[in-house]
Amino acid sequence: MNTDITYLGRVINVNSGSVEVEISKEIPSAAPIINGRLYKIGQIGTFVKFPVGNLTLFGLVSSVSNTPASIENIEYEPNYGSRFLQVQLIGEKLGNDPFEKGIGTFPTINDEVHLVTEDDLSRIYGVKSNGFIEIGKHASSENLPVYINLHNLVLRHSAILGSTGSGKSNTTANVIKRILEDNQGSRIVLVDTHGEYASAFEGKAKVFRINEKKNPLFVPFWMMSFDELSFFLVGRTEGQEKPEDKQLREKIIELKKVNCSKLKAGSVNPDYVTADSPIPFDIKQLWYDFDRELNATYNSGSDQIPANECLIEEGDPKTFKPASFTPYTTLNAVPYKSKRQTMYPYVGKIYSRIKDTRYSFMFNPSNYADADSANDLDDLLRNWIGNSERLTILDLSGVPFELIDISVGLISRFLYDSMYWGRFDDYTGRSRPLLMVYEEAHSYLPKSERTLNVYGYARKAVEKIFKEGRKFGIGAMVVTQRPSEISETILAQVGTFIALRLTNSGDKNTVQSSAPNNMNSLIELLPSLRIGEAIVVGEAINIPSRVKINLVEPRPSSNDPDLSKAWNKAFVADENDYKSVVLSIREQKVESKPKK
Repeated sequence: MNTDITYLGRVINVNSGSVEVEISKEIPSAAPIINGRLYKIGQIGTFVKFPVGNLTLFGLVSSVSNTPASIENIEYEPNYGSRFLQVQLIGEKLGNDPFEKGIGTFPTINDEVHLVTEDDLSRIYGVKSNGFIEIGKHASSENLPVYINLHNLVLRHSAILGSTGSGKSNTTANVIKRILEDNQGSRIVLVDTHGEYASAFEGKAKVFRINEKKNPLFVPFWMMSFDELSFFLVGRTEGQEKPEDKQLREKIIELKKVNCSKLKAGSVNPDYVTADSPIPFDIKQLWYDFDRELNATYNSGSDQIPANECLIEEGDPKTFKPASFTPYTTLNAVPYKSKRQTMYPYVGKIYSRIKDTRYSFMFNPSNYADADSANDLDDLLRNWIGNSERLTILDLSGVPFELIDISVGLISRFLYDSMYWGRFDDYTGRSRPLLMVYEEAHSYLPKSERTLNVYGYARKAVEKIFKEGRKFGIGAMVVTQRPSEISETILAQVGTFIALRLTNSGDKNTVQSSAPNNMNSLIELLPSLRIGEAIVVGEAINIPSRVKINLVEPRPSSNDPDLSKAWNKAFVADENDYKSVVLSIREQKVESKPKK
């Protein structure tokens, strides 16, 4: 076989991690032409093969030198060139069987080494079939498509990583489009914190936005757990339980029990209702009741019950009108001041939160406000994961920054719970898996316990999906430019990495420590990748590869502006310019127009 045109050389050293190869002196050129195609010998990241009988081993070139690493003080011929390769073994192929990752048999000294041709790679990557999607073309060949296993990509979880401007958004949009094109029963929820992806999926996705007339985004406050709601309303720290927290918990349970028999999705036994149960309740009534207890006056100093109130006028919770009472006296006489002052620190906080219009998507969710509303949580699920478009984009660009953490956590926990409790139903759970895509994940899934405005609610919910979601049919993909800032628990559960250019050494080292150990040579290429190129390693791809990602049109609105064109035009603002900008800032509406 050393007369074959693909013959490269022989094995001179083998260890558990790599194989050293001496290139034959008889090779006439460092760039032989095989079947009309030019191959460059010794390129970092290219493949070689080791025929061992009916078994073929495959490896990846990790380094090139003109002296062997395994032999010291060897004399070599001048101008002999770079004739020694370090190769990392990655997989094997027995006869006509499919390629398998991992090595069961190692090559031995003097075994032959051959170039891997495009035909060899075609047999490894195979042809497109059910359960596979094309992600792009092999970096060494524009004619060689690269396919990834959809099952492993989704249910074993994945990550798309890359510095800003490397093509990360295009890669995310490309993967989603390929899934939608080839799988008519697919379900994807994209958490889009910057509102970039609606333009790439116009007419092919259901987009929910705050203040959108057609598909407004609502995340009802009563879906929160008690820890989440009490933290957001009054700043209660998780794990603490002051007397006013106990009173708040009991009032929430009381109000939820009022509605538990009137729910449109089915009545709930009051004995099962807790402060964490996702049951609607009237939060304005909660404020009203506490305010009334706090400010009521009584005609008895000892028996302060509603019958003894010195009431002037009933209030109206719906309009935030408090009840009015005869003012108490400073003397020990009628009317007496209320003794129920426990909730004094909380009443004002609750009022200010509910009245803040930025939080209307939570506190005033049209058709989801209470048990008498038109919709229940089953309507929310049908809108998010049961719609005909199959891709749902939850545009959180209008969500106040301090609410991103809780909002993402709430969405994730709710969808996880729906897949868990519906895991045996025909229309959801294991019978119809769901992919969650988290864009800009570093901003709300940090590795540290607590950072500015991020308290770990999203991180805990998403970590649960990564750790347990596979069993219930829910997979996840994180998209980030800073993998070094992402939760280590999440990265540890990632089965497939699609890593574009990463110039930061900390980010590269994070990927290197999370990726398979024998892929170090590929990971070292990350800083030198071209825009739109990615290193794909992990469970979803047969053989780790450098891939040119397909370009998506229309593109997500994350591309750079044309600075030269913009700055070549002279501009002076007139008196009407910037009014719409200021209005958008004030109303938190990206598409606001100036009022005439």
